[in-house]
Amino acid sequence: MAKKAKEKKGKREAGGEGGEPACELEAAVPVTLKAGWGPIADAVRRSRYLQALILLTVLGAFLRLFQLGTASLWLDEASTLGLARESVTQIWGSLTLGEFNPPLFYWIEHGMLAFGESEAVLRLVPAILGILTIPVFYLIGKEVLDRNTGLLAAALLAFSPFQLYYSQEARAYAPMLFFFSLAFYFFLRLLRSWDRRDAALFGVLSALAFWTHFYAFVPILALFLFALAARVREMAKDLRSAVPFAIPVAVFVVLTLPLIYYAVQLFAARTSTAPAFGIQGADTVIQTMIQLSGFSAILAWVFLALFIVGVAFLARRDARLALLLAFVIVFSLGLSVFLSYRMPMVPRYLIYLLAAFFPGVALALRPVCGLFRSPKLVYAALILALLVNLPVLVPYYTTPQKDDWRGLGKELLAVASPGDLVVATPGYVRQPLDYYYSNETAGTLEFGIYGVGEAQSLVAAHPASLVFFVVTADIQSTDPQGLLVSWLAQHTRLAWRDTNGGILLLRYTG
Repeated sequence: MAKKAKEKKGKREAGGEGGEPACELEAAVPVTLKAGWGPIADAVRRSRYLQALILLTVLGAFLRLFQLGTASLWLDEASTLGLARESVTQIWGSLTLGEFNPPLFYWIEHGMLAFGESEAVLRLVPAILGILTIPVFYLIGKEVLDRNTGLLAAALLAFSPFQLYYSQEARAYAPMLFFFSLAFYFFLRLLRSWDRRDAALFGVLSALAFWTHFYAFVPILALFLFALAARVREMAKDLRSAVPFAIPVAVFVVLTLPLIYYAVQLFAARTSTAPAFGIQGADTVIQTMIQLSGFSAILAWVFLALFIVGVAFLARRDARLALLLAFVIVFSLGLSVFLSYRMPMVPRYLIYLLAAFFPGVALALRPVCGLFRSPKLVYAALILALLVNLPVLVPYYTTPQKDDWRGLGKELLAVASPGDLVVATPGYVRQPLDYYYSNETAGTLEFGIYGVGEAQSLVAAHPASLVFFVVTADIQSTDPQGLLVSWLAQHTRLAWRDTNGGILLLRYTG
């Protein structure tokens, strides 16, 4: 059976069930990499696929490392720094204090602080893992269908503005995608081989994804459910065949057991009240698809159409894999729509969908290759993957993409004198503010407030001082009735705002 599966896979990579050519850049031959740089270099010289993959990875690395420290840290990144400064045990203890993210990424960042606290250092790990995800997408596409699918999937990720954005952010989204993509790759292998080693690796990598971000549980659950449904009849006939399914379940539970208790508590806390921010209902699907497709509504429709075409083509050759790609997307989006009414929901939580979405889009190349049968079509598709994203990539590097806390710090140094008040509202935005501005150095008094009463008390207690209010859109989540917003509108005037309009510096006028 294993021999037949290998023969079938070899035919599929060579062009199809009958072995017909389909835009192959080179003949499909068994690749055996021996130890040492010599054999590896020789394999690269002989393989156009390896050459193309290396080029895509190098280009992706350039895009993710270029201007890595240029943008200011924004609120969530400053929060990452605050937690990374704590000890390893304190980071773990943050879960008991209501931190809604697992500790693995913060532990990694804690170690990175040995190299400094600059923006580039804090973003380096997400950037590196974002780069390493590119060849993983090649492996996923190759496992789904063939090497051309893998190359195009890798290209779509290499030039993806969505994944690029979070590869340059000191948060756990790019690392979570990396671990889940690897888990997804070994899950694809597991479906074909039902091999215990693939099962164990799938379990370990799924656990790492969950330790990186709690929302990774959604696609992991989808994969477990799919594997159960795919093999339930076989397992019912022979319990021994259930071992490859039981292994990843057991590995995942054992490795994540310390987190499960806190995850349940945090989920209950998050769903106990209406979400204070995020998107809901159908907007969850619409905005997620737009952002996955490079922040473009037009591309979202194009990619969705290509995904449907690609999955439909795959269904004729491997209905189970076609169903898997569709199931991961539909299950994740459906559950997210349901949860959006009970907890904050934003598209970045679903970044893991790229692991199923881009290979599905890349599948559409195969039926086109069946018509034209030219390797040039593959190269054209790779170039097109870059060109369609250029309208977003160019302004990404030429215009500010994050709130300019660095600019605010410079402005405060210019306008606030010793004895003046700098008031952050809501109070927790002091985290990015304090990264770029020191009230102790400037001689000002800094406060954080959340309500009208606090603002009135501060103004009354310092009648001879100038008062500057630092306001962001976060005020909407802490001032849902708009009382503080209304008071600020009546008693302040605009002194400065950043380029994106995300930060306002208001001066009290009485």
